[in-house]
Amino acid sequence: MAPAELLQVEVVYSAHSGHMDVVPLLLSPGSTLVEALKSSGLLEQHGLHMDQLRVGIWGKASEMTAVLRARDRVEIYRPLLVDPKEARRQRYRKDRPGRKPLAA
Repeated sequence: MAPAELLQVEVVYSAHSGHMDVVPLLLSPGSTLVEALKSSGLLEQHGLHMDQLRVGIWGKASEMTAVLRARDRVEIYRPLLVDPKEARRQRYRKDRPGRKPLAA
């Protein structure tokens, strides 16, 4: 298969803030998100398990069976450590000393 017929995609994962692994891939037309994940090597490198992953394409959550298009960016999402609403409350309390805590 000639390189022009292959899909150029990249798989990205950020294990922690400030660090990002980007793996460019050339895949056959009709390849799925799961095939890109397996080909990237990031699962093994970071000890990730396929059944526990949240993934997406260009910031939009996607199914593992999604068919990729040229120049797609497959993203592996980290689990949230804190609920975003709770994190906002904590920042508010920290930034506003002397204020009464918000009712839950």
